[in-house]
Amino acid sequence: MSYVEDLFSLEGQTAVVIGGTGVLCGEMAQGLARAGAEVAVVGRSEEKGAERLREIDAVGGRGFFVPADVASRESLSELLNTVTERCGKVDILVNGAGVNSPTPLLEIEDEEFARILDVNLGAILRSCQIFGKHMLEQGGGSIINVGSISGLGPLSRVFTYSASKAAVHNLSKNLAREWAEQGVRVNTLVPGFFPAEQNRKVLTEDRVAAIMGHTPANRFGEAEELIGATLLLASKRAGSFVTGIEMIVDGGFSAMSI
Repeated sequence: MSYVEDLFSLEGQTAVVIGGTGVLCGEMAQGLARAGAEVAVVGRSEEKGAERLREIDAVGGRGFFVPADVASRESLSELLNTVTERCGKVDILVNGAGVNSPTPLLEIEDEEFARILDVNLGAILRSCQIFGKHMLEQGGGSIINVGSISGLGPLSRVFTYSASKAAVHNLSKNLAREWAEQGVRVNTLVPGFFPAEQNRKVLTEDRVAAIMGHTPANRFGEAEELIGATLLLASKRAGSFVTGIEMIVDGGFSAMSI
């Protein structure tokens, strides 16, 4: 094994990717599998899960699908039990479930606000509690919470989503501070603008033009471009002293004044 392979190898480790049936987290799941981890792809659609597993198998990776409802603490607990019964432990957790809405600020209703916050923030809190306890008991692990560039600045048209992601960033830093001494690292992966199911509805023509004009790379990101950052945050060796950070992958968007 080469030095670089050894530095980033995830051989013998188990990763749980919540939201792994989606575009971005699905690519992250595949990257973790290619680095050697056995990956539990978690989502609601068995069909999408099977498709992602075929892609993982095609590159020589190992994975399995587990359905789960992130709104249910019982479902997340059962998810942990299912994975540990099969693999014995969980070393890496990716929290990537999320929903979005382009509702104008003055039209946001309480029900929509509560629903988005529960999926984007509440679900991450619940899974961090459940899987974090497991990692603390086993003496270490890596939690990667998926944030958003809209959680770092006041971007328009996604008010509740932005508020929920800003809270995810803050929660992650607090957990990192609490758990670092016990070997559990908590970081936030912050994608810029990547075409995905949840943001296509807000990417109108004028919105795309504004984003392109603000992004030095002058393009949207490709899902596979999240893999390098994911492996750094997941690796016990390469990322052993990395916790509490916001790992931004945005083509330079945040380097410009929002």
